[in-house]
Amino acid sequence: MQPRLIVTGHDADGKAVFVRDEPPAPTRVALLPGSDFFLLWGTPDGAARVGERDPEPVLRPYFPGLGGSRALFLRWAPHSAEPEVHDPDEVAREVDEKLPGLMDPFDPGGEGMHTTDTVDYGICLEGELCLTLDDEAEVTLTPGTCVVQLGTRHRWVNRSDRPALMCYVQIGAARV
Repeated sequence: MQPRLIVTGHDADGKAVFVRDEPPAPTRVALLPGSDFFLLWGTPDGAARVGERDPEPVLRPYFPGLGGSRALFLRWAPHSAEPEVHDPDEVAREVDEKLPGLMDPFDPGGEGMHTTDTVDYGICLEGELCLTLDDEAEVTLTPGTCVVQLGTRHRWVNRSDRPALMCYVQIGAARV
């Protein structure tokens, strides 16, 4: 499956039109070798707006703030893919440049465990992906599965020998 982004808007007369129809460009980082991030769309923090002329996505920082949103596809490489050895400072710089804010919620030394102040809708489109919570509680997502992630500590791992394609919609939320 190849990701595709279609965006609607309005022309000068207020008529509904397609303003974008294109494959999103993949973003790769050494942190997750062989994986592709497809940043699709985002809305600014606060309240989303519609009806603007020439809408542009908000894709930075990676995670939205309160009331903001992000939509993306992430193709996770098979877990069996051999990670390349890189300088950790160089990897951090690359992630901060290409996907700013991605590393902010991660536990130091937590093997991918992280907590975000977002409501996340994760939908498995292809392959299998494991979602692990505290105390190693785990579930495997298969195509057609939707998980609603409500700001809990978690990590994602592809243990299979083939890629897994996920769609994530993230909405910035207040932690209570």
